[in-house]
Amino acid sequence: MGLYLFRLPDVGEGVAEAEIGAWYVKAGDVVQEDAPLVDMLTDKASVEITSPVTGTVLAIHGETGDFAPVGSVLVELDVAGYGEAASAGAAKPEALPEPAEKPAPNASKPAPLAAPATRHRADEMGVPLASVTGTGPEGRILPEDLDAYAEPENAPVTSDGVTEIRIVGLRRKIAEKMQASKRNIPHFAYVEEFDMTNLEALRKELNEARSANQQKLTLLPFFMQAVVKLRPEFPNVNARYDDEAGILRTYDAVHIGIATQTANGLVVPVVRHVEALDLWGCARELARVTQGARDGTASREDLSGSTITLTSLGTLGGIAATPVINAPEVAILGPNKLMERPVVKDGQVVIRTLMNLSSSFDHRIIDGFDAASYVQRLKRLIEKPALLFIP
Repeated sequence: MGLYLFRLPDVGEGVAEAEIGAWYVKAGDVVQEDAPLVDMLTDKASVEITSPVTGTVLAIHGETGDFAPVGSVLVELDVAGYGEAASAGAAKPEALPEPAEKPAPNASKPAPLAAPATRHRADEMGVPLASVTGTGPEGRILPEDLDAYAEPENAPVTSDGVTEIRIVGLRRKIAEKMQASKRNIPHFAYVEEFDMTNLEALRKELNEARSANQQKLTLLPFFMQAVVKLRPEFPNVNARYDDEAGILRTYDAVHIGIATQTANGLVVPVVRHVEALDLWGCARELARVTQGARDGTASREDLSGSTITLTSLGTLGGIAATPVINAPEVAILGPNKLMERPVVKDGQVVIRTLMNLSSSFDHRIIDGFDAASYVQRLKRLIEKPALLFIP
């Protein structure tokens, strides 16, 4: 037998260290070659690390949430033959002693004191007297003690429990990024009401006429097309700000991030080169990258490089929000829920489909007037969707 020291391999792209996401083994486990040992997390991905040998786990190094440098020892394994280190002195961990058997509840409790009538009532109720705490003299069980035992749910219940949850992995990355964004970027929020009646009618008509291989249209592809349409007029909105270098980079390409809730937290996959996509292409790519984010198959390219972000909580309701900018971008747009409301139009009260658009801008780069102008131009394109298709 020998000691095999399994070290964190190079996980690629110049990563010097990775975070321990989840252990699959513990000391004493027997693992087979290629069996999973641990999940290691980088800024962009979760990598499952497997065992190169068959052996018994002697020790694991690090807890969930700890960072391990590339090349550091993660697992010590007892393997057949000679391992990386001499086997002398390498012994399997001693088994922990079995806990002493607890005495049976009420094993030493004396016979309960109760009047015959109380005993009879306890029999009828099916209440074991040995389990009831008496409040009478010398611990005598009273009829009200039986009621309190049989119906504890009627008594007020308090709870002093505290659960500690260590924030690790993707959740910690999200927390760090949101904190940095709010700390470093002076957010300017702007909310405007959009009349979605015409666009909703068009969307429904297009969906009814779509072919079998065309993705069903939601609202977001229309907003994606509108963002492309406005890029030449507002180049500073489709941009990224390097605050350390003091450089604003505006982009001809429009790479739209889509804030997506997954089982592991908030992820922002990217639909790239939206300027080269039509409405159906936007819908197709939108479905592809968001599904990849949810099932963990998104590529590194699909998760980086956005120039502006869309975030939508419309399906959950809410009339407005103050979305946090996805740094180093300078703007984020957030459609909210659709609502049918009576409005006055041309002197008549009519029912229209309305929606608030929430937006946030980096006030270091975009002045309030420019932000408001951008949203008003966006409103015009959305309220008159035919304009989206005019060159």
